[in-house]
Amino acid sequence: MLQPPRNATAVAPTLLPPVTAVIAAPTTTLLATTTTAPQPIVIHGVGDTNFDPDYIPAFATEGYELAFSGLAGLFATDDLTVVNLECSPSDLGEPFDKKFIFRCDPAALPVAAAAGVEVANLANNHGQDFGTEAMLDGRQNLIAAGIAPVGVGANLKEAVAPALFEIGDRTVAVLGFGGVHPSSSWLATETEPGMADGDDIELMETAVAAAAAQADIVVVTIHWGVELVTDPSAADREAATRMIAAGADAIFGHHPHRLGEMELIEGKPVFWTLGNFVWPRMSDAGATTAVARVVFSPDDTVIACLVPAFIESGGHPVLRGEPRCDGEP
Repeated sequence: MLQPPRNATAVAPTLLPPVTAVIAAPTTTLLATTTTAPQPIVIHGVGDTNFDPDYIPAFATEGYELAFSGLAGLFATDDLTVVNLECSPSDLGEPFDKKFIFRCDPAALPVAAAAGVEVANLANNHGQDFGTEAMLDGRQNLIAAGIAPVGVGANLKEAVAPALFEIGDRTVAVLGFGGVHPSSSWLATETEPGMADGDDIELMETAVAAAAAQADIVVVTIHWGVELVTDPSAADREAATRMIAAGADAIFGHHPHRLGEMELIEGKPVFWTLGNFVWPRMSDAGATTAVARVVFSPDDTVIACLVPAFIESGGHPVLRGEPRCDGEP
């Protein structure tokens, strides 16, 4: 069963309502208890997250708790945390023929869930590093650990389906897309498993509009851009603009392995690239990261910011700023 979103205590000024969780394919639905007064909804997003112990050896000696021990419980005190899971969370399958392949240890998933991670995007250039068998098994491993997978599925319908969360009196939908893929064979079709194509703007528009018809808040997590380039391309800017017009309320971008800026489009926050998060410490530029924080107030006011963080050692991001945005109530 999915872990319920956490009650806001240490970060938010008022308690957020508890919820219980139920998963139903292809859409993940969380059923909430009622509350007497609307409360702010706090959502965090982070970039590339990797639990491959061969890539980050410190996990073998210090455990997967290392990935979250520098965050002061931030993810456990919000309503939703969305990560881009940059590895195949399965023991099955055969490696795809490419330079870098990552296999997540499934044992890391319950640790991530306990730390407050509720959603993981697998629509990226490593979600199928060990083939569709591992991708589908990894999707089920996430569900079993209490984390909603987005962006991949047994077919296109499942890949574009949102994870739906009832929080207080509002419904939040999270969608995942991947515009970076090693082969067209990685893309889901009506009958074949794979990822939701983050280069197909019309597909994303349609999926966002469908989610907006079901939810009060729509969040998109998308793998896009060019490695080491923090400025968005014209195509990615068009995609963001059209998804927002279709009903997206926040967009978490990732892939370039560098931290970029947040921009408002029609008043909606777009985090172009959130950089590395749970990753080896290779350089100061690559270790400079942040947590995207978005606060949706009951009066429809949206406050968003980047909470600074730094990967102080392999797999160990540490907050370096106040974990709240200016102007929060």
